[in-house]
Amino acid sequence: MSEPSLAEMLRARGLRLTAQRQLVLQAVLDLGHATPEQVHTAVREVAAGVNITTIYRTLELLERLGLVTHTHLSHGSPTYHAAGEHQHVHLVCRECGAIDEIDPELLRPLAEQLAAQRGFRVDIGHVSLFGVCDRCENGDQK
Repeated sequence: MSEPSLAEMLRARGLRLTAQRQLVLQAVLDLGHATPEQVHTAVREVAAGVNITTIYRTLELLERLGLVTHTHLSHGSPTYHAAGEHQHVHLVCRECGAIDEIDPELLRPLAEQLAAQRGFRVDIGHVSLFGVCDRCENGDQK
C-alpha cells in the first residue's frame, strides 16, 4: 500500500500516519508472514525506541483498517500478513515447523458443505492445517 493511501485511510478515521504505523506495515509487507515479535525485531532495526506494546496495538489497528490479517500457525503468537495478498490455506509441519501454502479452492467444497448443512461460514483465509510434511515423513530433514 502506498503512503498516501495509508495516510488517507487513517485520516478518514481521524488518525495520523505515524512513523511507527508506517514501519509496522512495511515490516509485515517485507516479512510476508510474521509474528508480532518478528515485526518488532524488524522495526527496531530502524527505530530502536519502538516497544512491543506499540507493535501489538499497531497490528490491531492495521487489521481493523483491513490492511493486514492474522492466522494462528502454532500455540504462540498470531502470524500477520498483508490482507491484499491472495488468500491461502497454511500447511504447518508439527515436526520441523515448515509452513507451506495451498490454494483455498481445495477447501471450497468443504466450506460449501458446512454452509449448507450447518449454516457455518468458513473464513478460508484464516485456515491452518497441521500435520507432517513430506520431508519429515520420509526422514529427509536436512
